[in-house]
Amino acid sequence: MAIKRIGILGAMPEEINGIVSLLDNKSTVVKGMRTYYVGTIDGIEVVVVFSRWGKVAAATTVTHLIVEFGVTQVIFTGVAGAISHNLNVGDFVVADSLVQHDLDARPIMKRFEIPLLGKTILCPSQVMMEKAYESINGLVEKDCLIRMFSEEQLSKFSLYNQKVYVGQIASGDKFFSSAVDKENLLEALPDVLCVEMEGAAVAQVCFEYNIPYLIIRVISDDSNENSVVDFKEFVTEIASVLGVQILQKLLSDFKNDFQY
Repeated sequence: MAIKRIGILGAMPEEINGIVSLLDNKSTVVKGMRTYYVGTIDGIEVVVVFSRWGKVAAATTVTHLIVEFGVTQVIFTGVAGAISHNLNVGDFVVADSLVQHDLDARPIMKRFEIPLLGKTILCPSQVMMEKAYESINGLVEKDCLIRMFSEEQLSKFSLYNQKVYVGQIASGDKFFSSAVDKENLLEALPDVLCVEMEGAAVAQVCFEYNIPYLIIRVISDDSNENSVVDFKEFVTEIASVLGVQILQKLLSDFKNDFQY
């Protein structure tokens, strides 16, 4: 029986360290200033790596996962800043489409269009996306995640009414820390729920190599003047824990899909 291999990426060490600790039969491969952790989780072959920040870093890392490690699916997890006013810190977003908000080759082509592909958005597999939503939403509805934190942490980050959304994620090489920038982006891309720096680049590489992928983000901040403080504290105290839990749940629920 051939076994599929899952590539798991995070844009920060805090987002993958807990996942690395789950690996059985772990080995490491160092290439291109990155450490790739190879092993199994619950019998599923995985390669876990810290991609570094930004679109170029993410594209480089996922290309290496596909070409050198032969991964057959990709999961990218991490934090994002809220753009939609409906989102709160601690909410999850499962991407149903991704756009590069800083891609602009006008007047040669329309704004946000990816050169040569003729696309402005890229969409993950609807089946995988829907199953990911069901998995994460199941944890949220049963309060499985918030029970892992102290009352002080729940109050500090207002995690009481955690929700899971499916929608558009925008990626670009910019950290949003201004309400003005946030509103400008929302005006240009009204369907965007949140913003980060890697997902759309990962989606483009996976699209070009025909590799199924999921992009899942947890909201760390409101993409405004308080973002820097919120972001650092949330990643340290909350995001690292949430990332491990949702990855375990996804791998468990998707186990049959990861083997053939």
